[in-house]
Amino acid sequence: MPNAQTLQGNWNEIKGKLRTKWGQLTNDDLGAFNGNVDQLVGMIQRKTGEARQAIEQFLDSFNKGGSSIAGQAAEYASQATNRIAEYAQGAGEYATDFASHAGERVQQGFQQGTEQANEMVRQGYKQATRVVRHNPAESVAVCFGAGVLVGLMFGMMLSNR
Repeated sequence: MPNAQTLQGNWNEIKGKLRTKWGQLTNDDLGAFNGNVDQLVGMIQRKTGEARQAIEQFLDSFNKGGSSIAGQAAEYASQATNRIAEYAQGAGEYATDFASHAGERVQQGFQQGTEQANEMVRQGYKQATRVVRHNPAESVAVCFGAGVLVGLMFGMMLSNR
């Protein structure tokens, strides 16, 4: 618990830092401080919804000389480092899950694509069979014409060598 004398001795500096940390505090709210630390903590808690322990830790930093800029910078750096480590760990887990799921989806997509291609070939074969059965003479004529055309092209290629 913070010392009331320390808070009163540096009250103007501390008031500014309290307003910076919790912007919803007004000058009237902080002007009512009469040396009762419990009342101050309770008022900050009501106005901000912040946990009592967090408020007391912030106020304790003034007792420990943490009110210096270097002390605050070190505290902020420590908090930032912890948050970055948490985010990095979460991002690594997300990336691993994503890669695992992506591999599974690619494999499923390949299987589905293969199945679709097989089905299209089956349907094409059935359709070609139907056309030949319904139009046998035309089918033979088309095949004969295609064979002659391929033979001519092949013969021309060999003669140009």
